[in-house]
Amino acid sequence: MGLRTLIVDDEPIARQVLREELDQIGEVEIVGEAADGTAALAAIRLLFPDLIFLDLQMPGLSGFDVIKKLPSRGRIPMVVIVTAFSEHAINAFAAGAIDYLLKPISQDRLAQAVERAIKLHARPAAVAEQLANVQEIAESPHSRPVRKIVARSGDEYLLLNADEVFAFEADGDLVWIITAKTRYLATQSLKVIQNKLQNTSFRRIHRKALVNIDHVRKMSTLSSQRWLVTLSNNKEFIVSKRQVRSVRQTSELVMIELAMVAVQTV
Repeated sequence: MGLRTLIVDDEPIARQVLREELDQIGEVEIVGEAADGTAALAAIRLLFPDLIFLDLQMPGLSGFDVIKKLPSRGRIPMVVIVTAFSEHAINAFAAGAIDYLLKPISQDRLAQAVERAIKLHARPAAVAEQLANVQEIAESPHSRPVRKIVARSGDEYLLLNADEVFAFEADGDLVWIITAKTRYLATQSLKVIQNKLQNTSFRRIHRKALVNIDHVRKMSTLSSQRWLVTLSNNKEFIVSKRQVRSVRQTSELVMIELAMVAVQTV
């Protein structure tokens, strides 16, 4: 059987044409169609598609609205953007969609999109990263993107909002994602994650640790060149000598913020 495929478009003729073109290509099994965003989300929950051809411009819930609500764990679908508006397609492509198709869709471009989907389907971590990238721009298309982190728990992949993460900790070749009560495996190196989270509340405090200062509960000195960071889940990290100056500056900012909060609550 081919990839389980869902077609989402508010135009019946567009759905029919896409279905006929996909039937000629093969390697996909069309399991359903949806005429709007609400029906698409219901079909996704019921049919568990591997691949979704998604029109962006629909009444009610748009394609971006559907992307924001796609499952963030378990069987994560791949998304191919279909649109008549090139500016939306460029945004989607920049966000990491596996492909985008401009209407009217050529047979060659459609075959290329299917081929990419087949290759990506064999790499579930890459599928999760692709959805994370698409959701980032879908959730804030006109402002700073909401960062998404791909986590692994056993054979399952899930997407976390960056603000859920307390810290990242390297352990040999592995990188652990630490949340309030759970830790997951990351799918990328600490360096890649740090680059992704530039200009956010994450700070590198050690070559093996990246910490979210929004979740810092206490910062204390162990010596003139040693600091201890305690997170709100009681996880502790020792700051390296190289990062002491940065942590001192961060400490001052945290103390100022805490003082402001205290004044506001009086």
